[in-house]
Amino acid sequence: MKILFLGDIAGPSGCKAVQGYLPQIKKKNKIDFVIANGENASEAGVGITEKNAEDIFNAGVNVITSGNHIWDQKETIEHIAKEKRLLRPENLIEGTPGKGFEIYNVPSGEKIAVLNLMGNIFMKKCEDVFKTAEKIFNKFKLKRDADFIVVDFHGEITSEKMAMGHYLDGKATLVIGTHTHVPTSDFRVLENGTAYQSDAGMCGDYNSVIGMNKENSLKKFFNNKEAKKHFPSLGEATLSGIIVDGDLNTGLAKSAKQFLFGGVLKEVN
Repeated sequence: MKILFLGDIAGPSGCKAVQGYLPQIKKKNKIDFVIANGENASEAGVGITEKNAEDIFNAGVNVITSGNHIWDQKETIEHIAKEKRLLRPENLIEGTPGKGFEIYNVPSGEKIAVLNLMGNIFMKKCEDVFKTAEKIFNKFKLKRDADFIVVDFHGEITSEKMAMGHYLDGKATLVIGTHTHVPTSDFRVLENGTAYQSDAGMCGDYNSVIGMNKENSLKKFFNNKEAKKHFPSLGEATLSGIIVDGDLNTGLAKSAKQFLFGGVLKEVN
């Protein structure tokens, strides 16, 4: 089972690249299931609209995860309540619309569970992420309830993400970090069989400041009065993520490979 996880889709350039290139990428790499973080997919570069979500699904993404920007487009509150393929962090305050954990059927017959978590350090207030993970994994077990389990840990701090990776090693197929929009080089399979990467990076224009127009961002850092509200950079996007080959017998990872395509970043061979 080959699973492709794509990092944060950032603005129009990221959406355009996913729509334009994902079908051929899936075919070339024989991908069975695609998950993408879409919390920055809107035209403004923050939040996600119903149209954004539908465009991403139509391009071949099976599940969209999110993070701290999930509510930046007001329409999402209503849409997420009826769209089970769009997840918000599971550890948001109780009563929040939508779900953060779901089990999906793969066309080939397997079941894949996706858990969306958000870190507690330097992020918006949410419930304890480790206690939330413990609660979920006490209830749902790999190969009993789902053939594969993927965890999107949306967080700022690498130590928090790494700790979660080690905690879930042997319990999940993949623990992947999102949020920073910068791909890390620590992709690997941990000693008990879980694939891990501290951050998948973004699907967006890297000739930018984490997907935002670099000239305007510099003005803001210099406190220039001419600076405007952050807006997306619209150059050619790099698709950034990870491909994991899951073992049908164990549900764990046989291999993990960083994925980069297009734009200014170089593809890893």
